[in-house]
Amino acid sequence: MEKEFIRDEEGALKRDLLHDVRERLVADKATELSGIIEDLHEADLADLIENLSVDERARFIEIIGSDLKPALLSELDEAVRDEVVEVIPNEQLADAVQELESDDAVYVLENLKEHDKSDILGQLPEGDRATLERSLDYPEDSAGRLMQADVIAVPPFWSVGQTIDYMRETEDLPETFSELYVVAPNFHLLGMVPLSKLLRSPRTVLIEDILTRDPKLFSALEDQEEVARQFERYHLISAPVVDENERLVGIVTVDDIVDVIQEEVEEDIHALGGVRDEALSDTVMRITGSRFSWLLINLVTAVLASMVIALFDATIQEMVALAVLMPIVASMGGNAATQTMTVAVRALATRELGKINAARVITRETLVGLLNGILFAFVMGVVAYVWFANAQLGLVIGAAMLFNMLVAGLTGILIPISLDRYHIDPAVASGVFVTAVTDVVGFFVFLGLAAIWLV
Repeated sequence: MEKEFIRDEEGALKRDLLHDVRERLVADKATELSGIIEDLHEADLADLIENLSVDERARFIEIIGSDLKPALLSELDEAVRDEVVEVIPNEQLADAVQELESDDAVYVLENLKEHDKSDILGQLPEGDRATLERSLDYPEDSAGRLMQADVIAVPPFWSVGQTIDYMRETEDLPETFSELYVVAPNFHLLGMVPLSKLLRSPRTVLIEDILTRDPKLFSALEDQEEVARQFERYHLISAPVVDENERLVGIVTVDDIVDVIQEEVEEDIHALGGVRDEALSDTVMRITGSRFSWLLINLVTAVLASMVIALFDATIQEMVALAVLMPIVASMGGNAATQTMTVAVRALATRELGKINAARVITRETLVGLLNGILFAFVMGVVAYVWFANAQLGLVIGAAMLFNMLVAGLTGILIPISLDRYHIDPAVASGVFVTAVTDVVGFFVFLGLAAIWLV
């Protein structure tokens, strides 16, 4: 099915397609349903399934039965994948896992119940089972869990001709590859040969004469986020993965890294808003539970800010204008701090911000806060004077705005750096602290100055 018949101009699935699928599900027309989806790409089919309800998904999988494309399972969102594999018989899952590349097979298996996982692995050939069990033993979010175990490894004493003949005659090779890896008898990595270099070399040349020594490699235990950073920094297409004994155990490819980068970006964005690990397919109860704890923390900080306001209740009663203006000071400080915090958190996540440049960045953000504070102090001072015909009130809010914007710049950069220094994820924790500081400081400075100068 052509892409233009599947998606609209904005790239979303067309409603007509979803409507047709739902009609066939209700009418239990398996043949017609298979006809609609048979030419869909796995990614489009996964998107279609994710737009169905929980009951519709189960019915969909039941109807298409053995026509299910194994590659579809690796395209599904994690939460939806877990729902789908629950309704697929283990025998069918075992067949699907055998057809998938090892990294995709691990993705399908990793969240299964232990007895189901053992049952499926027990149905696989011994070699495939050992490969997947080894990958599953590595920590989640590690290079070992991310890697593809199928690699082309050759000895250094082979000739180019021998290597090409081996690749032509061997059926069990990865579907796509761009490098060959050269290993010693104990499988220690000696180097790599790009496919382009191999094909341009005479057949009589030995592999050891054209290999690239000391390629960029990763430990199987290395965090996938660090692997992604290295891929980005060194413009890698693929890279070998070695175990604790320096033996080649797999490769990480750029298509997997793209997924990692997308996951990390989404995770940081969600964490800044206190909605970690949420997906559009999640249930109401799961989302409510995940957001409650974050909102509870924000409630505590809001109560703290209210307690500061309560200290100056008499001052506010004598000048109602203070109640009108004080949210502006806190809001501007909070927004300014959030701008700085967002830049800082992303820079920390990508390792662009570290000890070597921390002082310069802190100074820069402080000066930005100061300059914005001066500009907005002038603006709000004039607004307050014109609005309430009170020059002293304009000076008070101007001074408070200047001080809070300066504090916002400092806290927006210092809080993420401090949290990162103590190995606390700044994307998760920065927002609540930054908001609390700017609210408390904004209210305290504004109302404190008002109590001294105006009342």
